[in-house]
Amino acid sequence: MDRPPLLRRAAARLPLDPYIAALLATVLLATLLPAHGRGATAAEHASTGAIALLFFLYGARLPTREALDGLRHWRLHLTVLLCTFAVFPLLGLAARPLVPYVLTPELYTGLLFLCLVPSTVQSSIAYTSIARGNVAAAICAGSLSSLVGILLTPLLAAVLLGGSTGGIGPGPLLSVALRLLVPFLAGQLLRRWIGGFLLRHGRVLGYADRGSILVVVYGAFSAGVVGGVWHEVTPGRLLALLAVEAALLATMLTLTSRGTRRLGFDREDRIAITFAGSKKSLSGGLPMATVLFGAHAGLAALPLMLFHQLQLMAGAVLAKHYGQTAHVPGVRHQPTGSPGERRVELGDRP
Repeated sequence: MDRPPLLRRAAARLPLDPYIAALLATVLLATLLPAHGRGATAAEHASTGAIALLFFLYGARLPTREALDGLRHWRLHLTVLLCTFAVFPLLGLAARPLVPYVLTPELYTGLLFLCLVPSTVQSSIAYTSIARGNVAAAICAGSLSSLVGILLTPLLAAVLLGGSTGGIGPGPLLSVALRLLVPFLAGQLLRRWIGGFLLRHGRVLGYADRGSILVVVYGAFSAGVVGGVWHEVTPGRLLALLAVEAALLATMLTLTSRGTRRLGFDREDRIAITFAGSKKSLSGGLPMATVLFGAHAGLAALPLMLFHQLQLMAGAVLAKHYGQTAHVPGVRHQPTGSPGERRVELGDRP
C-alpha cells in the first residue's frame, strides 16, 4: 500500500542524507557481525585496497591545473586554508578541558582529528551554487584544500595527536605515504589519459567511491568492536559529542560569515568561503583515520561521521536562506536541482 501524500512529503524532507543512512547501516552491521580471524584479515586487505582505489580516483579526477590557476584569487584561498588547517585545529585544542567530564579521551581524539582533515569539494560547490555564491572559487578552494590535506593532515595529526590513542609516529606516516599519497600521485600522472573516461562514467565511479568508503567503515568499526573499544561510548557521551560538534560548526559558520565581511570580501566570495571553510571531508578523513589509528580508527572516525551529517543539514538551511535573499542581478550561477541531483566529478561525495 502506498504511503499517503503527507507521509511521502515528510519522508522526502528528512534531513538524514541517504549516504549517511548507508554508513550507519554499515556501522550497525560491523557491530552485530564483526569480522574475526581470517575474516578480519580479509576485511583489512579489502579496506587497504578500497583506500588505494579511492585516492587513485581522487588523483585522477582532481583538476590540479584549475586549482593552481585559481591561486590568483589568493586571499580567498588562503582564508579557506587558514580556516581549515589553523582555526579548526585551534578550536579543537580549546576543547581539551572537556576531557573527561564531557568527552572521553578517545572521543576527544576523534574530535581533534576531525578538525585536521581537509574541506569537502562537492558539498561546498553544491551549497555555494544554491546560495548563488562564487562557484568557481568554491571549486578551486575545495580542490586546493584536498591537495594540501594529503600532506598536511597526517603531519598535523603526528604533531597534535602523537601522544593520543594509537600514537602517531614515523610508521603510520610512512603508511600514509604508501597507501594514500602514492595512489593519489599515480592518479594525477594518469589523469591525462583516463580523465575523459572518468568524466563520462562519473555516476558509476561515484558508486565505486561510496562503496569503497563503506568497506573502509566496516573494517574500522569491526576492528573496534573486536577490540572492545565501544564500551566507553554511552548514549550520554554521544549526545555530549553531538552538542560539542554543533557548537563547533556554529562557531565556524559565524567566523567565516562575519569574519569575511570584515576582511572586505564581496557577497559571492563570502558565501564560497563560508561553505568551503566550515566543512570537513568525510571521504578524505575516513581513510586517513584507518591508516593513522589502526584498531582505534572506529572511535576516531565517529566524530567525523556525525559532524558530516550536521554540516549537511546546517548547510542546506543556510544555502537556502542565502539563495532566497540574493539579488537577482548579482547572480553568477543559477542552481538547478538539489545537491543530490547535481554531480561534480571531483573530490568529496556527500
